[in-house]
Amino acid sequence: MKKRLFAGLLAAVMMFSFTACKDEKDKTKAGLEKITLVLDWTPNTNHTGFYVAQEKGYFEEAGLEVDIVQPPEDGASVLVANGKAQFGIDFQDTIAPAWANESPLPVTAVAALIQHNTSGVISRKGEGLDSPKGMEGKAYATWDMEVEKAIVQNVVEADGGDYSKIEMIPSNVTDEVTALKTNQVDAIWVYYAWGGVATEVKGLETDYFAFRDINPVFDYYTPVIVANNEFLAENSDTAKAFLEAVKRGYEDAIENPADAADILCNAAPELDRQLVSASQEWLKDQYKAEAEQWGYINPERWDAFYGWLWENELIEREIPAGFGFTNEYLAE
Repeated sequence: MKKRLFAGLLAAVMMFSFTACKDEKDKTKAGLEKITLVLDWTPNTNHTGFYVAQEKGYFEEAGLEVDIVQPPEDGASVLVANGKAQFGIDFQDTIAPAWANESPLPVTAVAALIQHNTSGVISRKGEGLDSPKGMEGKAYATWDMEVEKAIVQNVVEADGGDYSKIEMIPSNVTDEVTALKTNQVDAIWVYYAWGGVATEVKGLETDYFAFRDINPVFDYYTPVIVANNEFLAENSDTAKAFLEAVKRGYEDAIENPADAADILCNAAPELDRQLVSASQEWLKDQYKAEAEQWGYINPERWDAFYGWLWENELIEREIPAGFGFTNEYLAE
């Protein structure tokens, strides 16, 4: 669930030339159309619906053979843009620089894996960090990303705090429990479904606040499925079939989180089964939330966040309203 760096993605975009998807569809021996899906990170419960769809044969029923692969160092979207994969996983915030330039990355977000932003700041319980102002004088593990720091500054100041008083500790924390227990830092940005639930599983009492609860503009989409633009234009039926199968996988994960957790653990046995089970239970109400259809991207929320990035000079060019996403390929 770790984010890709803005700078890294933008550099990768400049380094790679954009190539078109293959003119002829790649067919397997069984007559199934082969699709490659690139994850954003190692397998985790954000991705469960894909593995459920694969295990239960939903992809095959849709006439597809889906290869789920982990991303290269440069990230999923660059691979998708170059036609090396049809679909990938990215985040609305980290992909923004790739769209805010003269040659926008030729990919489009076609579905939201989770309906709301579930990230925020977690800390040891009772140390005054249950609200943003409490970060004053505390050590925060920063990725040193401009948008990350701007979001933290916004919520701290909205709560009446002094952002300049936060001790920013450059750190790439991968084990929130250990980092907090050993006092390496006092506060960490987490995606609660994984990092936050991990503290619960390990019995560490914490305080937590979600960014979207402080400022609704931070209820952006993270993560999303992105697709190659040329592939979408030439293979709309395939794209719809893929997303229909994926939707079925996530709906199963919503209805049967325990079974879905087992499927994910079988596909990725290196995962902590207890954490996966607890995370799956937590996420069952987040994949779709109150939306009428899984994967729906709300245009107002999407545009509001990009408007905020532009107003705060966090991107080089303004991203036009409605740019970068579509609900056209979603199953009803």
